[in-house]
Amino acid sequence: MELSDKSARQLYAEIKANPTRKRFGFGKVPALINIDLQKAYTCVGEFATAYETDPKQLDYVNQLAEVFRTKGFPVIWTYVAYMDSGEDCGIWGTRSNTPDSLQNIKVGSRRSEFDDRLHIDRKRDIIINKRMASAFFETNLGSIFTFHGVDTCVVTGGSTSGCVRATALDSLQRSFRTIVPEECVADKHESPHFANLYDMAIKYADVISVKETLEAVAKLPEKVKA
Repeated sequence: MELSDKSARQLYAEIKANPTRKRFGFGKVPALINIDLQKAYTCVGEFATAYETDPKQLDYVNQLAEVFRTKGFPVIWTYVAYMDSGEDCGIWGTRSNTPDSLQNIKVGSRRSEFDDRLHIDRKRDIIINKRMASAFFETNLGSIFTFHGVDTCVVTGGSTSGCVRATALDSLQRSFRTIVPEECVADKHESPHFANLYDMAIKYADVISVKETLEAVAKLPEKVKA
């Protein structure tokens, strides 16, 4: 078998132009999950863990959050933070112990704070402190979805190759229609970013534009309160 020398960006562009499967589409009740848009990952120049993003990424996320709230759909924000000892990071936290390593994002630290540019409604939106890659792993996200009758999961945030992908995969495995607005996710480097957009697009999620996502949600009927 010959290995392709095409770049990840090229592969993703090709699958966008010529999809190999039909879309999952939107159901009746989508939820918006914004993954780890915290200063450790968004403050480039301040933290080594931060990554360059589309300059409009956070603006797009805010737009999505607003239309979801208008329709009465759940808006969820996750962040990563651990206790001072790092004991709740598990084996994952044993890989490194540098000042910028994962287990050194402490609860209450600046690195754990959401980016100041985000428009979070703290009286209404749901905030989850997750400790592993997937937003579903050992959190109450599943019960939240059951309560709200969610059938569609829209995933934003970072990183594309890490927590976004893990959440999208878990979403699909739980039989939720899974949507990834491409301008709303980011990664440390271009290659893993586009490689994982490509992989999610052919297997696990509808990777579509934020414009199309906004339009689809805007057309849905408002959610009836439980």
